[in-house]
Amino acid sequence: MKSLRHALIATVLLTSLTACGASAATTNAETLELRYQGSVGQVTLPELAEDLGYLAPVKLKWIGNTISGPQDIQSAATGQTDFGGAFNGAIVKLVAAKAPIKAVISYYGSDKDSFQGYYVLDNSPIKTARDLIGKKVGMNTLGAHAEAALKEYLKRGGLTPDEIKQVELVVVPPVNTEQGLRQSQIDVAVLGGVLRDKALERGGLRTLFSDFDLFGPFSAGSYVLTQKFIDENPQTVKKFVEATAKAIKWTQERPREEVVAKYKEIIAKRGRSEDTTAVGFWKSTGIAAPGGVIAEKEFQTWIDWLEREGELTPGQVKASDVYTNAYNPLAAKRVATPAGTPQATSEGQSR
Repeated sequence: MKSLRHALIATVLLTSLTACGASAATTNAETLELRYQGSVGQVTLPELAEDLGYLAPVKLKWIGNTISGPQDIQSAATGQTDFGGAFNGAIVKLVAAKAPIKAVISYYGSDKDSFQGYYVLDNSPIKTARDLIGKKVGMNTLGAHAEAALKEYLKRGGLTPDEIKQVELVVVPPVNTEQGLRQSQIDVAVLGGVLRDKALERGGLRTLFSDFDLFGPFSAGSYVLTQKFIDENPQTVKKFVEATAKAIKWTQERPREEVVAKYKEIIAKRGRSEDTTAVGFWKSTGIAAPGGVIAEKEFQTWIDWLEREGELTPGQVKASDVYTNAYNPLAAKRVATPAGTPQATSEGQSR
């Protein structure tokens, strides 16, 4: 009787996935639990989707917090988690290393409100890209978003490859980056999101440039899953992407105050003894397209950059092989030439 009861419960849960268009044969073996890593004091889009009821009957299982995007997608690639998110350039590098992953939806980006800024102290002599030679730049991790934007800034500033190598990149935990700058342990601090806003509120910092200055508005990072997981759980993946897309759209359409209140509520409910102060500075996800639909240029930009840097050989990775919009119901609504894809602009100036 107990076995029968469990079987009936499973059947009821799977029925809702079947209603999305899957046959019983397709869904019977699919998982309804997604393991993931979170971020301290922050709310991920899948967490928001689950709280809003978009993800059911699929559930999230938090297994800890990530330290960086590359670490997060590496965990997904090795099966420690079921999905992870990182800067698109880091995803390209992992694909180049033969990791069988696929990006399925954008989850963060840069716009006029949310961006990665490169900050110096008000009295710093650093004014231009050339002034960074011999200086230390603190960022959360190497080989990802912060490094890519910095090297693009240096290249546009006229530095040679040998001169660029003289700019020292220092890994600093995001929560310590502002302090490192103020104590002159680093010369430039890469700050984004609520950590940036809190630092600017305290004053004494000046913007050198931002990724938004360099590229305009663009989606910068994506969630990935392994191809094996996608093949074995197509309806669960469809539900995950659809729910995350709806959560993104919810943040894009709701008043900022309502989103902040919801984030604080989610953090309080999950009971991890976290401070909710930081989310009070939230402004936007920075995602360029409605629902996180991925534009090919959002990967091609970084493929081209990695080829110029000599980290990829020409043709080694094709953008079309890195991502798919097949599971995003908003993809069909995307216009042919979307606003918000990375566009080259003049070198970023102080703001």
